[in-house]
Amino acid sequence: MREADDRWEQTRTPLLWLVIPLIVGFLLAAAIPQPIIGVIRLEDAIYSYSAQNTIKQLQYAADHPEVQAVVLVIDSPGGTVVDTETIYMELTRLREKKPVVTVVNAMSASGGYYLSVNTDYIYAKPGSLVGNIGVIGYLPPAPFIVEDIITTGPYKLWGAPRDSDMRQVEMMKRGFFEAVKLGRGDKLTADDSITFSGQIWSGMDALKLGIIDEFGTESDGAKKAADLAKVANYKVLDLAGPAGVSVYSGFFFFYQSPDGMALPYPNEAGIYMLYIPPLPVKQ
Repeated sequence: MREADDRWEQTRTPLLWLVIPLIVGFLLAAAIPQPIIGVIRLEDAIYSYSAQNTIKQLQYAADHPEVQAVVLVIDSPGGTVVDTETIYMELTRLREKKPVVTVVNAMSASGGYYLSVNTDYIYAKPGSLVGNIGVIGYLPPAPFIVEDIITTGPYKLWGAPRDSDMRQVEMMKRGFFEAVKLGRGDKLTADDSITFSGQIWSGMDALKLGIIDEFGTESDGAKKAADLAKVANYKVLDLAGPAGVSVYSGFFFFYQSPDGMALPYPNEAGIYMLYIPPLPVKQ
């Protein structure tokens, strides 16, 4: 009996050295949260409400360490310059910490593409619409005298002479071009005269021109984001819920015709990074 006890003692010590690290490993693994690839959807024009909701999700991703990378899913014709630039700056802050991959569904045009180039990789579909690089300005009416209003300067009522809007459009256009060059670099294969012509390309043409990197879906985007973040065994999570954002719609951004139909034109005069599709011609 004593001999059997001695053999058990001799066996128990090595077993403990094997089992204890396994138990500790399991406990540590349970304590460490599973890596998350966050999904942020921008499926609207870019204006105050959609920008606020997108920014909340970008900030959530930046502030939560379990979110290791982000997939930005875009289906947008662009929108206001200021709101687009604000999202762009938040994207820059996020990319200082974590990789971001764009997945284009139907469209990433104008301001939508401006955001896309500020990510680490761009997927699209062969039939996606991508590009329309540039700025469009809807000028306010020419200044005129309103007899019932007293102003303290010739442009108090109008803000600025019309030619200053034209100079602002040119300045913003150049900023857009520089953002594309910075984001895409030597991936661009065409001359500037083609890249910055304002054309909107199919995904097939965009791939040839270096406007996008590859054809792919959201699952491809999640895998690429995980590879860039060097994580495995991740889960994909839509960040709208955790970030506490509400559903939004471009109803107030686009012009409404007298019969209530939404037209693809902004409601107000201003300068936009926006793709305006041609209206169907009635026979």
